[in-house]
Amino acid sequence: MKTTMIMLFLALLSWGTSAQHDHSSMGGSVSSHSNMVPKMKEEPRVIPTLKVKQSLSVTSILDNYLALKDALVDDNSKKAASSGKMLLDALGKFDLSSQPAPKQKELKDILDDAKENAEHISENGDKIDHQREHFEILGGDIKDLIVITGSDRTLYQLFCSMYNNNKGGKWLSASDKVKNPFFGGENKKCGRVLVEIVIK
Repeated sequence: MKTTMIMLFLALLSWGTSAQHDHSSMGGSVSSHSNMVPKMKEEPRVIPTLKVKQSLSVTSILDNYLALKDALVDDNSKKAASSGKMLLDALGKFDLSSQPAPKQKELKDILDDAKENAEHISENGDKIDHQREHFEILGGDIKDLIVITGSDRTLYQLFCSMYNNNKGGKWLSASDKVKNPFFGGENKKCGRVLVEIVIK
């Protein structure tokens, strides 16, 4: 009887060791198997479209905004200040009276905000981080402006999640290629297209 118990104990011990061994080898095969499984292809992201009317009323504003954006992409704060001044002038020349009466008050508020941000950019040619803060707000002003007035070209609103301590920042561009104005040479590629703004 004692011999049978010893044999049974040894058999159980041997089975436990081999089961443990099998388990670890199973773990290895599972992980190697998962590496062999082909990755699912990511579905291309559908970019929403915002349709606006065709209008030449903001051509000068957009030209100067985009020049300002390019200056910030190039880390050129002096050129950004100059473009900011030209943008401020273009905003000042916008003809509110040509817009529908019910929209004039809203447009005036947008233009006043945009002018304030353009002015800050124009007056801080030695403080590119300060210019970029106001440029981020300015992008929202310009988008609000073209939603009401229309545009003369296709535009893209882009977003970089890393800007402003990972709170993110948006800007407008004439291209869907990412050239980040918030980081410039430090990280030009941070960003993705949020919205394509097209003419109806």
